[in-house]
Amino acid sequence: MSERATVDMWFDPLCPWAWITSRWLLEVEKVRPLDIRFNVMSLSVLNECRDLPEQYRDLMDKGWGPVRVCIAAAEAAGPEVLRDLYTALGTRIHLQKYELDEKLFTEALTEAGLDPALAAAATSDTRDEALRTSHNAGMKPVGTDVGTPVIHAPGPDPDSKIAFFGPVVTPAPKGEAAGKLWDGVLLVAGTPGFYEIKRSRELGPIFD
Repeated sequence: MSERATVDMWFDPLCPWAWITSRWLLEVEKVRPLDIRFNVMSLSVLNECRDLPEQYRDLMDKGWGPVRVCIAAAEAAGPEVLRDLYTALGTRIHLQKYELDEKLFTEALTEAGLDPALAAAATSDTRDEALRTSHNAGMKPVGTDVGTPVIHAPGPDPDSKIAFFGPVVTPAPKGEAAGKLWDGVLLVAGTPGFYEIKRSRELGPIFD
């Protein structure tokens, strides 16, 4: 990839693995000619009709709040605000262990330079159609048997696009190591007929 390209990532602020992948992508942006664009998917939407353990179902019920706030912010100030808002939300959720409540939303919105009153969107379903539209745009090319992170990137041909789940990695590589991982991911994801490479996880999310 020689010309500058746009890479889209779909995230749910709840997911620690998506958070690590997003931090990796921001590192890749520094060493490869990419512009990372953030989009909203929802684990709550993905799992709403599934039979889940009670503890995870409770988390999915709470998970509507962050994604609704993200959609409201994007509608109010443009989708480009998702980059800073996701950083503000993710830092509080994954590093500072905030509860998914109004304090989280108002602080994150304020840090991102947005109207803290948008926190009210967390408990309103008025933007759920827009949320589902964003979610479906990200998930349709990869299917519903995966979650987040989902990435859409330029394919090997000038007019082609590839979409994939992952990578799931911890901790996030930095500098040229981040770029090399991107090169490898793009190579395998752009190979026709390539679907999966996986091994059992021995480490939990490492945030650094």
